[in-house]
Amino acid sequence: MNLPMQIKGIIFDLDGTLVESSLDFNLIRQQIGCPDSIDLLKYVDELSCKDTQASANQIILDHEYQDAINAKPIKGMAELINAIEAAKLPTAIVTRNSLAASAMKVKQNNIAINHVLTREDYPAKPAPDALLAIATQWQISPQHIIYVGDYLYDIQAANNAGMIACFINHGVDSEYQHLADIIINDLSQLQQLLVSHSHND
Repeated sequence: MNLPMQIKGIIFDLDGTLVESSLDFNLIRQQIGCPDSIDLLKYVDELSCKDTQASANQIILDHEYQDAINAKPIKGMAELINAIEAAKLPTAIVTRNSLAASAMKVKQNNIAINHVLTREDYPAKPAPDALLAIATQWQISPQHIIYVGDYLYDIQAANNAGMIACFINHGVDSEYQHLADIIINDLSQLQQLLVSHSHND
């Protein structure tokens, strides 16, 4: 599998891509009364009662924080980031997670990426805003940036931003992975792709 074009930067999703996440979204939905058909963050954003909204946000933050305390790096994460560093490519993280939980996960798992954007910074994925903000800051055209994630919103955000969508499926085929430009089973596959790619230039 060849990369479609020259890669000049890499942005990662956080949960399920670089670190494990055991968030129980069904339980969170139950606790705040969010129907299955509606995006969780959108539902909370649109609650009209400020008190209900505040307590729903707190429930989500509590779950995220508990998840962050126990999160472990996903296999191959450190090696991949070292390889990207060696290739001198800029990296960033864009997550729908909260700043507090994201910062904890990055610190505890020694993720050598300083540039982290959360849902407090920009509209949540699949909105492309955070991805495009990074492209602008890097002064790199979106088509030369790869966005790596493990969920439909990640692919959609990359597509919406005009970036290369890389989907990590952890060895389990998903019904929407065909929407991605690149499908990998694990992070070491991406490392191999990047290494072979940089030698071809």
